[in-house]
Amino acid sequence: MNTLNPFHELLELHALVSGHVQGVGFRSTTLHYASQLGLTGTVRNLKDGRVEIIAQGPKEKLEKLLSLIQAHFGSSYIACLEVNYSQPSNSYSQFQIIS
Repeated sequence: MNTLNPFHELLELHALVSGHVQGVGFRSTTLHYASQLGLTGTVRNLKDGRVEIIAQGPKEKLEKLLSLIQAHFGSSYIACLEVNYSQPSNSYSQFQIIS
């Protein structure tokens, strides 16, 4: 029987964010919040204008990250946020911006 609290299970968040999200400090803000929450992973600009976030940690902290980002940038910057949760596919030692 698994006695782990599901809220503390390590999950991977994969988010694609579209809108006015490049050139506005989106990646550095995401890095700041993710680091504050103790999450690991990456954030990077995509060639199609979206930003990709891959973050690992407990689901409650991953949801908090999304909440903080949405509160910071709001709907004037974020047009669409596609979110998927899964089991971690890679291991990250910290959260970092990929150029």
